[in-house]
Amino acid sequence: MKFRPCIDLRNGKVVQIVGGTLADDADAKVETNFESEMAPADFARMYERDNLTGGHVIALGPGNKEAALSALSAYPGGLQYGGGVTAENAAEYLEAGASHVIVTSYVFREGRVDFDRLDKLKSETGWDRLVLDLSCRSRNGSYWVVTDRWQNFTETKVDAETLDLLASYCSEFLVHGVDVEGLMSGIETDLVRMLGANCSIPMTYAGGARSLSDLDLVEDFGGGKVDLTIGSALDIFGGSVPYADVMGWHRVRNPV
Repeated sequence: MKFRPCIDLRNGKVVQIVGGTLADDADAKVETNFESEMAPADFARMYERDNLTGGHVIALGPGNKEAALSALSAYPGGLQYGGGVTAENAAEYLEAGASHVIVTSYVFREGRVDFDRLDKLKSETGWDRLVLDLSCRSRNGSYWVVTDRWQNFTETKVDAETLDLLASYCSEFLVHGVDVEGLMSGIETDLVRMLGANCSIPMTYAGGARSLSDLDLVEDFGGGKVDLTIGSALDIFGGSVPYADVMGWHRVRNPV
């Protein structure tokens, strides 16, 4: 299991937000936990220094392209990119330094997986450079993929059948527990347990982490197969969990 770093971008700034408040309008009121004075590229260089790979640069709405490209070029091959990725623009982000592109909304149309689009995207990037974002919210006792800045429910349930079906199209899954994203209220343990039990390719969970012990919790519930992203809780994003302690935990399990 690994710790996966993140660079979340809104209006060109590195931020941490409450995921459920995100909206399409760049000027809409979004609940923000943190906004950094450090440039996105500075975070990328820090992650490169610490030999962290597979981190996520996520554009939360418009106005982030320049910031995203600066981060990707600062750490070539070390970070994945997500946010408005399509078959038409995926190559630009890969050429800018992204190791993978992360996609949700493009491959869903009218609430369902659009396999024509998924096949087209896969042919552009290769399965080995494609990450499918199955970020989800709970409804009626199950988790359902949400798209369009996590605002709209789809008809796709995040379960063993879906994970098995989609694993042949990509090299990784990224799953945000959107209901707890940015709230530091604890991880979605039922979701992590399900992911770990049905994990055939690399998988990262994000959402709700609030302490160093959550790394142990995800390692336990995910059977050591599910990586964890910690955002708002980290001291580098204004939280109380020392980044240095997280790195210490990570290095024990992932010696260089």
